[in-house]
Amino acid sequence: MIPQQRFRQALGNFCTGVTVVTAMRDEEPVGFACQSFAALSLDPPLVLFCPGKNSRTWPHIEAYGHFCVNVLSHSQQDVSAVFGKAGADKFSCVPWAPAPSGAPILAGALTWLDCAVQDVHEAGDHFIVTGLVTTLGDQRDDRPLLFHRGAYTVTEPAEPTPGILDNLITWSRHDDWI
Repeated sequence: MIPQQRFRQALGNFCTGVTVVTAMRDEEPVGFACQSFAALSLDPPLVLFCPGKNSRTWPHIEAYGHFCVNVLSHSQQDVSAVFGKAGADKFSCVPWAPAPSGAPILAGALTWLDCAVQDVHEAGDHFIVTGLVTTLGDQRDDRPLLFHRGAYTVTEPAEPTPGILDNLITWSRHDDWI
């Protein structure tokens, strides 16, 4: 058996982006900070995220049937911290507007994806939620908020390295690389 703390430390070496997944509960906005977000498919356009089974927000998102993924910028550490904690009115600290589904789009996000819940699968102590992307937001020219080894981090833009990273970033067969 792998100790949870060792597993968490090992996974901390994988740098992730930080998102806030939002929806509506009756007339009230709900949301939580989420690192376990990924692109899943280009055709159809699918994404996934993984809420914990003990999440108080996930049942509201599931009942609503739609969610908005807000990709945070490096200047939104405070937003991530608020949405990463239970309690308090998370939406009192950040302006928001409704996406086409009604789910909140957070001001200052790099971009957003409005989605319809497609499938939910149990996986250990989490759920794997797939969502069909129905609308994409505009993209801001800014750096993303990243999480690595238990802390926020940012990267500096890198100069392209012709030939060396072709198979990772500018894959010659675009349909093989998301």
